[in-house]
Parts: sequence; structure tokens; C-alpha cells
Amino acid sequence: MQFTVQPTGESLQIAIQHLVIAGWAGRDAAAVQHHIDELAALGVKPPRTTPLFYRVGRELLTTAAAIDLAGDGSTGEAEAVLIAAGGALYVTVGSDHTDRAAEAAGVTWSKQMCAKPVAAEVWRFDEVVGHWDALQLSSRVQQNGVWREYQRGTLAGLRRPEDLLARFGALAEGAAMFCGTLAAAPPIAWADVFEATLHDPVLDRTLVCRYAMTALPIAD
Repeated sequence: MQFTVQPTGESLQIAIQHLVIAGWAGRDAAAVQHHIDELAALGVKPPRTTPLFYRVGRELLTTAAAIDLAGDGSTGEAEAVLIAAGGALYVTVGSDHTDRAAEAAGVTWSKQMCAKPVAAEVWRFDEVVGHWDALQLSSRVQQNGVWREYQRGTLAGLRRPEDLLARFGALAEGAAMFCGTLAAAPPIAWADVFEATLHDPVLDRTLVCRYAMTALPIAD
């Protein structure tokens, strides 16, 4: 995959070898329970432990501006994403797009069913780790031509990357890890366009992952 490093404009080619989704990664136990409860309302079984790491196919990671999905039962989730390349860590923003209809049958299956869009730009992790908690994560959705705010908060609400990596293990070359999401403003529903943003108020820069969705017909 091809990325551009902000702010230098350096081109970065990464052969993605592994893709990991850190689920239930909130730092605040009450916030984690809120997310569990909102998904339980959709029939999703609670996790056996938190956080929980889901391995999915590496080919799901994409910088495409549009994705096709089976039916209209899936939704996006804004997340910071770590990528290991060339002996260094980079961070970008992406969407753990998940099939909610399938999630009730199994979270791992539901995550494997959808592409995982990410921004085509990255930051060097060592430039932001010192003020990681101040990074602002947000998302909005467009439904029937109207935008509405979907998620908003800082990464202080989620487990720090050092915590996640201590539990999962160091990321191997070419590995990418989605680092957890924030609670969404209801309703959790299909959207025509999803936009995730990671803003650095200290260095005054922003990463944006925006993609359109097409619901393919379900024949059975």
C-alpha cells in the first residue's frame, strides 16, 4: 500500500502482512460497558475479556474512496490505526467497518466481512506519542444527503497504544492494528458516506478517511 507521511510529503510503501482489530479498548470501564450495551441492543454477545484482539484478513485494509458491501446492515467506526514499517511505527485514521447483521452471530465473522478503509496519509508515531491523549478522534455520516455527527472525543478515552501492544505483543513488520473506537451517537445505522478524522491540536494537523458505500443486493 502507498502512504504519504505528513508533513514531509515522503512516500511510504508498505506491504501489509497482518491486520488486527483491538476491540472493547476503552480506558474507562463505564464507557466500555456503554459500547457493549449499545451493541447488545443489536443482539451482539458480550466479549469474554477486554480488550479483545481480532485477527482479520490483511487484504481488507484499503485506501479506496468507495467500498461495496453486502446489504445495508453495516456501519463504520472511527479508529486510530498503528502501522509497523521499516522498523518504525506510523499512525493514521481509519474505519473498522463492521457488518452489524452478522455481528450477532459472531464478532470475528462480522469484522472479516467488510473492507477496512484508512487514510492515505500517516504521521510518525514518535511525533505524537508524547501528546497521544490530546489527539481528537471524530466521525460523521451522510444519510440521504444530510451530514450528522456520529462520534467525537479524544484518545484519552481509549487504552494507550503501549497498553495494547503490551497485551498483544509488538507489531511485526507490515502489521496494522486498529486501536479501538468511541461510543456513537444513536441511531447506529447505515450511511451513504462515512468520514473519520484524527486531529492533532498540538501540531495542528489532521488526517481524514472518507469513503462512500454501495449496498449490493442480497440474492437469498
